[in-house]
Amino acid sequence: MKINQNTVLQGKKVTLVPYTSAHVSRYHEWMKSEELQRLTASEPLSLEQEYEMQRSWQEDADKCTFIVLDTERWSGQAGTEEDCMVGDVNLFLTDMEDPTVGEIEVMIAEPSCRGRGFGKETTLIMMFYGVTKLGITKFEAKVGQENEASICMFKKLHFKEVAVNRVFQEVTLKLDVNEQQRQWLLEQTNHVEEKNYSVLNLQTRASET
Repeated sequence: MKINQNTVLQGKKVTLVPYTSAHVSRYHEWMKSEELQRLTASEPLSLEQEYEMQRSWQEDADKCTFIVLDTERWSGQAGTEEDCMVGDVNLFLTDMEDPTVGEIEVMIAEPSCRGRGFGKETTLIMMFYGVTKLGITKFEAKVGQENEASICMFKKLHFKEVAVNRVFQEVTLKLDVNEQQRQWLLEQTNHVEEKNYSVLNLQTRASET
């Protein structure tokens, strides 16, 4: 999705940046993991296919994708963006008749970053972006039945379990964002700073010269 190509959303634990070709190599390495393939219901892709997928996510109007960085490492410039990557988050506009519906997916790929609140803050920031920038008022999440940690996280964020697909071993959770939910979401994300990705990259390059 082109709308977020220059958007950085910086939280306390995680920072969301646009998914660019510079992130593909690390992402490709992650997705060789059979565990991640199983948890995300993904098929392994070749590196070239991964680059093609990145280009489609950048261009397609029905997909909004961010790469998730470790804020502490990234803000301290402890390494390149690739070094600071911990996962990704996606918002799919799956209902062409209702553009206010968004299906959210979050993946914390780095094992050392799981169980530390990274996924929760990532999800909240993406929901904030969906509500304030994309006009989303109804969220849906589909999670593998075995992924109890993710199911529990979504329930803590007020999602309700609405269906279980025994064939695909998948749980569907939904959240309708009424005014009360919207205010709660804004309160949860009032620390988030929005920055310009191009400006940050220029500053980074300038500091390196």
